[in-house]
Amino acid sequence: MMPPLIEDGDTSGAPMNGIPLLRHACHTFLVILAFALSACNRAESSSPFHATELHDPTFGRELRLPDTQGRLRTLDDFRGAVVGVYFGFLQCPDVCPTALSRAVEVKRLLGEEGNRFRIVFITVDPERDTPEVVRAYLAAFDPSFVGLVGNPEEVARTAKEFRVYYRKVPTGSSYTMDHTATTFVYNAHGKLRLAVPHSLSAEDFAADVRRILAE
Repeated sequence: MMPPLIEDGDTSGAPMNGIPLLRHACHTFLVILAFALSACNRAESSSPFHATELHDPTFGRELRLPDTQGRLRTLDDFRGAVVGVYFGFLQCPDVCPTALSRAVEVKRLLGEEGNRFRIVFITVDPERDTPEVVRAYLAAFDPSFVGLVGNPEEVARTAKEFRVYYRKVPTGSSYTMDHTATTFVYNAHGKLRLAVPHSLSAEDFAADVRRILAE
């Protein structure tokens, strides 16, 4: 069983190994946490992927959130495409825009196959990220990107299902968000296949997507 994602410095007793986690508050910094190879049943040297390959993960098996048009979306809606699921928020200063810009570049590198690569963005800040604003924000990157905006309870439930960490961080009269910056990639059959760290290049990401498209 794969260990959960945890905050750097967590004292809950959970093992300090998990999907790469990126936290930011006022400024951004990267904390990379390695997988325990025995936990994810993965031999690093034998994997054909640049990202972390997942074998029958026990998380990320369900997704049920409304999109920016109010329609309930599930993983079944995206069958036939390789889907990258990313948790973020619109007032993120650089991490989220960088992740979305990388996804745009991945689509470009894939050429015609890029039409079968989709991004699903889940806001962890539903208090400020309204459906209309999320829709406009994502359209500025790529009109095919799908935004999901749930209420706080729905977001918390979904984050728990994906073992994603997030929390509100006060900044004077306002706040920012710390959150996991991993992109979770599903194949065309709706199976979770990869955990892509924020540090992976668009070229390597595209190569992994191309390999999954061929499955």
